[in-house]
Amino acid sequence: MSRFSEVKDLILSLEGDFEKFYEKGNQAAGTRVRGGMQALKTLAQEIRTEVQNLKNETK
Repeated sequence: MSRFSEVKDLILSLEGDFEKFYEKGNQAAGTRVRGGMQALKTLAQEIRTEVQNLKNETK
């Protein structure tokens, strides 16, 4: 479950930047959001690969 916590922590860390970008139009916050979303994409792919490997090991 630590991987799930990583995803939650990453999303929560971006909350302020989402608000700044969408509500206040802060362009720098938008850059941070895009970077965070790229990190989330990478983390999601790592987790997906890990789950697939664990699943295949049990066969």
